Amino acid sequence: MTEMILDSLTLDFPIYGTGKQALKKELVRLATGGYFTSKDQKIITVRAIDQLSLHIPNGMRLGLLGHNGAGKSTLLRIISGIYEPTGGSLSIKGHVTPLLDMMLGFDGGSTGYEVITIQGLLQGLSKKTIAGKVDNIADFTGLGDYLSMPIQTYSDGMRMRLAFGIAACCTPEILVLDEVFGVGDASFLKRAKARMREMIHSSNIVVFTSHNLDLIEEICTHVLWLEAGSARFFGETAEGLKQYLKSFESP
Repeated sequence: MTEMILDSLTLDFPIYGTGKQALKKELVRLATGGYFTSKDQKIITVRAIDQLSLHIPNGMRLGLLGHNGAGKSTLLRIISGIYEPTGGSLSIKGHVTPLLDMMLGFDGGSTGYEVITIQGLLQGLSKKTIAGKVDNIADFTGLGDYLSMPIQTYSDGMRMRLAFGIAACCTPEILVLDEVFGVGDASFLKRAKARMREMIHSSNIVVFTSHNLDLIEEICTHVLWLEAGSARFFGETAEGLKQYLKSFESP
């Protein structure tokens, strides 16, 4: 059974060479949303995730709420294995498919077809499985003969089409997204949105962040409201959004 268990999960980032000057502390605080500890005069530590404990069972669609720097993207990167927690534990049953920086590792000298193979291997697919998906990916991207050309000749929009087409060929067990994004022209965007919804609904667990609260209300069963790396609310979507929106009201 797919599930994730976070037990006092903590992530500290050491900030070297800043000393203890109040201005530098404030600048980092505004950029990260975390809070500070200091073991000596030279190293300041930003606590990005602070002893977070929760159970994400099979079937949960979890939306992350919070201001920029609250810890949402950091948490997604811990779940995806990009960051190693410095405290507590994270237990994951199931394969995680992160859609974060989808163009990470793209080599400008490789053709579109070569990128499909390389990215498929990085996702843990066999060459045989990748070969069976190439035609569908090519059709989805609509890039045609450009797939035989080096991606350094692509526009940014074409690169994003290719990246999304590769990512969208998977059927994830645990889907992790940082924003549900728009890519390409209107025609491609319509297909991309439809495919994204298919992936969300077919995944066993979904964890994502979006500033689109209507989308969170539509998709999510639960929300986690983060503030300075700690959980301010974890529970059902309707109540979470109610409390979150209330926090913006004037006192």
